[in-house]
Amino acid sequence: MSAAGSRKQEAGSEKHTDSFERLTSGFELPPLAAYVHIPWCVRKCPYCDFNSHAAGPSLPEDAYVDALLSDLNQDLEHVHGRRLSSIFFGGGTPSLFSAQALGRILQGLERRVGFADDIEITLEANPGTFEQEKFRSYRALGINRLSIGVQSFQAEKLKALGRIHDGDEAIRAADMARAAGFDNFNLDLMHGLPGQSLDDALADLRIAIAQLPTHLSWYQLTLEPNTLFFSQPPQLPEDDVLWDIQEAGQALLASHGYGQYETSAYARDGQCARHNLNYWTFGDFLGIGAGAHAKLTHPDGRIERSWKTRLPKDYLDPVKAYRAGRKTLTAEELPFEFLMNALRLTEGVPAALFAQRTGLALQQLEQGRDEAIRRGLLLDDPARLVATPRGQLFLNDLLQLFLP
Repeated sequence: MSAAGSRKQEAGSEKHTDSFERLTSGFELPPLAAYVHIPWCVRKCPYCDFNSHAAGPSLPEDAYVDALLSDLNQDLEHVHGRRLSSIFFGGGTPSLFSAQALGRILQGLERRVGFADDIEITLEANPGTFEQEKFRSYRALGINRLSIGVQSFQAEKLKALGRIHDGDEAIRAADMARAAGFDNFNLDLMHGLPGQSLDDALADLRIAIAQLPTHLSWYQLTLEPNTLFFSQPPQLPEDDVLWDIQEAGQALLASHGYGQYETSAYARDGQCARHNLNYWTFGDFLGIGAGAHAKLTHPDGRIERSWKTRLPKDYLDPVKAYRAGRKTLTAEELPFEFLMNALRLTEGVPAALFAQRTGLALQQLEQGRDEAIRRGLLLDDPARLVATPRGQLFLNDLLQLFLP
């Protein structure tokens, strides 16, 4: 056993208090997924607020995998006989890791938890890290979906974003993904970039569509705290240009068969990201790795969020605990927590899912739901919880109605 395996798990949790009556029947444990965080990148992008750190000349692969598996061991009490429906390797840039290292992680997850027969396993990758044989090896491990961080195909936009690849490399990455056996892959693309016009944004989208990805994540650049862009903001397009980009881009995607199923997610032939759907339908997920978050349900109905030690050097320190904190959600918090995810879906969710996932009666939403319907933010449908088109545009206003 590695030194990391001897760490002590943080004891105790916040006291759980509910003023709402919990359901005693109909409640069931949700599906279980796993998120694995690899925190290193070639370099830190100025817009990125994820827990990512510039990689040195060598990565501590073996030590980090040892820590990941020891971290997983401490979370096995939350599995309760469920098998993993999906795994997502995020970062950072997980494709910096070797196939051997990723194989050890997958083997550890399968042996300790188990995989569903149709498990979806996604690896985030950046075009500047693509190597044909390396990605063939990833595919041979059972990784069956890639998410490629393109962001733009235009040289000046990529330079402004601090990306290490150019447009040609991004196109080659999609070609190599297919050649390596990945028939299911996502392209990440941003809009609202510094100096971007409507024509620029649509040109990026057309190039992305021409690569025939099964899935596109197309989202607006936002200036997040604790980023270089936040402290030194670039000149972004005006609001009317952003609105034009959004409308024209959605129409272009729809005309090529990419159906919008979430705020910034578009899929062809129903190939939605199952791992992300698990988040949005309030499923459970283990989170291992530096800074990883988890959401886990106990058999008695308690729902807990937890997060791991953020800095890689601390995560690899054999003296420190993996878990940095945890919080049990109160019944007052659950309506907002559930809807914050579910209402991102363009078709919403069945109303009955609220009780299944939270253990609370649907009537707990009644006051906020009535007001949201009155304001035209929520569809008046007793069988579904779904935002109207206006509600999608003003999602924050809609969610405010369900704050505790």
